[in-house]
Amino acid sequence: MVRWLFRVGAMDDDLKVSPAARTRATDTEAVHAGRDDLALLGLHAPPIDLSTTYPSYDSRREAGRVDAFAATGRAPDGPPVYARLDNPTTARFETALARLEGTESAVAFASGMAALTAVLLGRASLGLRHVVALRPLYGCSDHLLTSGLLGTEVTWTDVAGLAQAIRPDTGLVLLETPANPTLAETDVAAAARACGSVPLMVDNTFATPVLQRPAGQGARMVLHSATKFLGGHGDVMGGVVACDEEFAGVLRRVRFATGGVLHPLAAYLLLRGLSTLPVRVRAASASAAELARRLAVDPRVARVHYPRTGGAMVSFEVYGDPHRVIAGVRLVTPAVSLGSVDSLIQHPASLSHRVVAEGDRHASGVNDRLLRMSVGLEDVEDLWADLCQALGDGRDGPSDAAGT
Repeated sequence: MVRWLFRVGAMDDDLKVSPAARTRATDTEAVHAGRDDLALLGLHAPPIDLSTTYPSYDSRREAGRVDAFAATGRAPDGPPVYARLDNPTTARFETALARLEGTESAVAFASGMAALTAVLLGRASLGLRHVVALRPLYGCSDHLLTSGLLGTEVTWTDVAGLAQAIRPDTGLVLLETPANPTLAETDVAAAARACGSVPLMVDNTFATPVLQRPAGQGARMVLHSATKFLGGHGDVMGGVVACDEEFAGVLRRVRFATGGVLHPLAAYLLLRGLSTLPVRVRAASASAAELARRLAVDPRVARVHYPRTGGAMVSFEVYGDPHRVIAGVRLVTPAVSLGSVDSLIQHPASLSHRVVAEGDRHASGVNDRLLRMSVGLEDVEDLWADLCQALGDGRDGPSDAAGT
């Protein structure tokens, strides 16, 4: 009995969560969503179910449940069957993320790229292999679309050209806002209107549902690299797509067939990460805004990118050698990824966006002097002191900044 209470969708039905619970404040949902049944179970912390398979003595009934999953992609009623199909701990995280993003469902994967792959495969299964996308995107997302590895064809455009780029075989429109790594912002509502009946998916990794909820602006799917802010501590990898239940069923079938499942221990850590997401994002955002303000008036910095949405990400272009800055930090960690409690800095043209063709990088604003910083929870004065010493005397000067 205990085990099947954890299934996605069972929680609200079986425990009769009031409708008001769905409109609770973000801070409250972050702490309680996915945990509504714990008191009934006599628990305070969510349990971790590490089982890969589950016993069943009624194979006729199991056959019917497997048939039902194959037809709908909805997790079977009753206890789980096999970990690649369903896991109670993962279901808790999915329930919580869907509540935070304001969607019917969410489906979690082993990484953000596994999640994006599942979406592309799910749309392709309907004969819709064409994707319209807006640059910049995360470098590996860009690479997956352009490489043809999944048989997709991509048309790159902007919001103004979005409607004209859509074809009869277009299955998805993809954008990221604020964008990685330039932090360029896109009007989600305007993009959604231009999409018509084609589903819009927004990568919300940078903003998180604390600062932005794309589903409320017309997006049909919301993508997260859960590795980043949702986990928040640099020790767990995962991805998740928040969407309606119909497409969630497609994604679960893809996940079952391809095996890109989220490990239950990772799901546990991600659920725990959600509980502190609002306070982490707001604290880091305050420091990021202050650093952006100081960098904007620093003579060693050519340009600063910081979104109106706010957030913990800052990008800036230096007059001097960006590689010297990377080599010079002592408190900030020079590393890819983002969203951790500690601050990270990296050179996109060398790392996160290296797989994007140079011309495409430059055309989308990712020039060779751009640095991307993920601001953590350290004291802002300590972070500023570290950046100042890493920037040094700004050698190479403004006169050398005309290039890329």
